[in-house]
Amino acid sequence: MENRIKEQQLYLFADRTSSATMRANQLRLWFSSLAYVILNELRSVGLRGTRMAESTCASIRLKLLKIGAHVKVSVRRVVFSMASGYPDQDLFRSALSNLQRSYRLKC
Repeated sequence: MENRIKEQQLYLFADRTSSATMRANQLRLWFSSLAYVILNELRSVGLRGTRMAESTCASIRLKLLKIGAHVKVSVRRVVFSMASGYPDQDLFRSALSNLQRSYRLKC
């Protein structure tokens, strides 16, 4: 548990409470907590059975979330066009298919 708290403080910036008001600091902590819940769900459901199933939030952010892609939004769908040189395309695809199977999303 201590490692998970440290992970949230270090990698999801839960320790940044430098705003002028208490409400703004509380909102920052809520956003950080929500980000942790989302990344934890991605780790346990989306990355199940992959090489990153036990990875930290920092690794997930760097390899899966901080990528360059062209996003095209239409009325019925969202299309991601990644660069052909992106080294973790297979990991991204397997995480997406795991999430689709678990939540029955249509893409």
